[in-house]
Amino acid sequence: MSEQTIALVTDANKGIGYEIAAGLGALGWRVGVGARDEQRREAETGPIGVAYAPSKTFLNAVTVQYAKELHDTNILINAACPGYTATDLNGFRGVRTPQQGAAIAIRLATLTDDGPTGGFFDDAGTVSW
Repeated sequence: MSEQTIALVTDANKGIGYEIAAGLGALGWRVGVGARDEQRREAETGPIGVAYAPSKTFLNAVTVQYAKELHDTNILINAACPGYTATDLNGFRGVRTPQQGAAIAIRLATLTDDGPTGGFFDDAGTVSW
């Protein structure tokens, strides 16, 4: 039996998360998807503006900490910036499609074991923290 790569993509019922799951699935990965209910989100987190920025700051910190902790393994931990993507989060005002926004996450998920870790990336490359 050959080994199959598995990914868990959260918030994958639409938008960028859906496109990440679809892109990895097209590469033959086994993909588990998680999706939240919008009504529950509005009740568990409150308005997006209140929770969004602090959650992204926390995610950046966790990325660096996990990368340090897993440095001596073949597990790479990176953060991705999808750019200003048209999703319901911003009222579909973004200039990129969800498929374009998903491209960087798919690229990072498919890095070889000797790829970068602990970084923040967009389509153009490394983004300064």
